[in-house]
Amino acid sequence: MFHTDCPARDVVDHVTSRWGIWVLISLRSNDLRFYELRESIQGISEKMLAQTLRALVQDSLVWREVTPTTPPQVTYGLTEFGRDVGEPLEELFDRITRRLSPRNAG
Repeated sequence: MFHTDCPARDVVDHVTSRWGIWVLISLRSNDLRFYELRESIQGISEKMLAQTLRALVQDSLVWREVTPTTPPQVTYGLTEFGRDVGEPLEELFDRITRRLSPRNAG
């Protein structure tokens, strides 16, 4: 039984949210700046990306680094915990992609 006060429940909710999965998948191979990340996830608004990143940083899945320039450059990447959690998501995405590829159609 999953209790509402279980700390892992919030992390699972953030990871499996509509945009959380895409952030983790997008960061799997490269650290990205905010706008690069937004461009890699089509359909996400700046507001939703900021909210999703804030939750994933708070959960220690994603790290955030600010370079003090004008304007500030903000870069995001996966922590070791984020890589560990993201690995099965990446595998799931790759399996689905293979099944939906044109060579397997029909």
